[in-house]
Amino acid sequence: MQIDTSGDRPIFLQIADQIEDAVFTGVFPEGQQVPSTTEISAQWQINPHTVLKGMNLLVEQEILFKKRGLGMFVKEGACARIRAKRQQSFFDRYVASLVAEAKKLDLTREQVVALIERGYIDDRDTDTGAD
Repeated sequence: MQIDTSGDRPIFLQIADQIEDAVFTGVFPEGQQVPSTTEISAQWQINPHTVLKGMNLLVEQEILFKKRGLGMFVKEGACARIRAKRQQSFFDRYVASLVAEAKKLDLTREQVVALIERGYIDDRDTDTGAD
């Protein structure tokens, strides 16, 4: 986990993002317990209430769930919820603005698709080391 205590983004949101990413990448599989608020707060020297606020945000988003007396666990289906959330964010941040700019440039749908396909082809050439 990396927390930027000097940045503008609230620490509890950074904690939630870090845990969410760990769930999404399989560091914390569905059904597994995540580190306690005490463990995280001690490791990063952060107020335990700040850590709890981030974790409770993930409970509200149905990424984590509480087992009374045991701690927080990754909820079944969490990865699918995270993927859906990130896909919507991808659309909102990139696709919508891409389409808006394409319309300004009078590009057809087919032309935009061709550009995207070219991006995939160029990326594949870069990955294989081809020029």
